[in-house]
Amino acid sequence: MTGTDSDLVVLKLGGSVITDKDSPETVDDEALHRVLDAVASTSKSEDGRLVVVHGGGSFGHVHAADHGVSTTTGTSDAAAATAIHGAMKRLNGVVVDRLQERGVAALPVHPLSVAARDAEGVLSLPAGATEGLLEEGFVPVLHGDVIAHANEGVTVLSGDEIVTSLADSLGASRVGLCSTVPGVLDEHDAVIEEVRSFEDVASVLGDSESTDVSGGMAGKVQELLDLGAPAHIFGPDAVGDFLTGERAGTLVDGR
Repeated sequence: MTGTDSDLVVLKLGGSVITDKDSPETVDDEALHRVLDAVASTSKSEDGRLVVVHGGGSFGHVHAADHGVSTTTGTSDAAAATAIHGAMKRLNGVVVDRLQERGVAALPVHPLSVAARDAEGVLSLPAGATEGLLEEGFVPVLHGDVIAHANEGVTVLSGDEIVTSLADSLGASRVGLCSTVPGVLDEHDAVIEEVRSFEDVASVLGDSESTDVSGGMAGKVQELLDLGAPAHIFGPDAVGDFLTGERAGTLVDGR
């Protein structure tokens, strides 16, 4: 996280990276250790502030799919909402605990308690709690969740949408999405170095192969193109490179 003290980096850890998406509520310990080791080593040696967001993987996505809840289809069943939120809190607890074990001052922020959508689906995600923790020297750790949605009960708020919302409201200098692949891939599985518009990659982007209610790679690229900051999509081995300001994976920049 190179630069001045005012620099803010938002890092998203994909649910497919840190969990086994084909085994319900199963953490991928090896992958999680690797990416959190990189976060810990760079956060101690570099200036700047960091927000971590993680996806649902085999925790939230499985429960959301079981209850028919997505980013657009909601539920008014409190038990269903609790099942999805509870699974995400359990995964978030693992991430926060393991960051703290590595000396990172991580603290959780649960979107269910602070975010909502209006009847048109427009997201309101106040950044006060996250910003307050940053100002006190903590590393906020947010996660995909269910949130109130007018006339729908609760719907899914994806980690990708949290990333773009916070990046905009907090003025992030850079955004990174750690995925299971080393970047956005072309038809020959080679990393595409830059994406400037969705039309550039529309022909090669498909749906996630595992259960995913938040849009897969296509959704990630679409969200990042709307940012006012450079974003990168990269694999687990490039987390350290991204955090130290080096080129990592695919640059996605629609500015």
